[in-house]
Amino acid sequence: QVQLVESGGGLVQAGGSLRLSCAASRGIVSINAMGWYRQAPGKQRELVAAITGGGSTNYANSVKGRFTISRDNAKNTMYLQMNSLKPEDTAVYYCNARLTPYSGPPGPYWGQGTQVTVSS
Repeated sequence: QVQLVESGGGLVQAGGSLRLSCAASRGIVSINAMGWYRQAPGKQRELVAAITGGGSTNYANSVKGRFTISRDNAKNTMYLQMNSLKPEDTAVYYCNARLTPYSGPPGPYWGQGTQVTVSS
């Protein structure tokens, strides 16, 4: 069964940095687009950053210039470097990948989420 496992969340002071990772399990034929989403309490889940298989990226306006998304295709892993963190970045961060597994349907898969808390 395909799994996406996030890591790297935690508690950090405003102005600090964190690096999130999202590793896809074995058994994957290919991964196309990947992205990071976040959901704060009482709010809808929103796209933070996305990256295509070819490396093109796009960002939410709120994180442009502070966050950087990247991926290592050889390791089936995606990263989100978050700098100059603000209290409003506090949320559960989820990774998403459009992939084709060896067994199971192709489509979007989600990780379990990792908590990021930024204190003021």
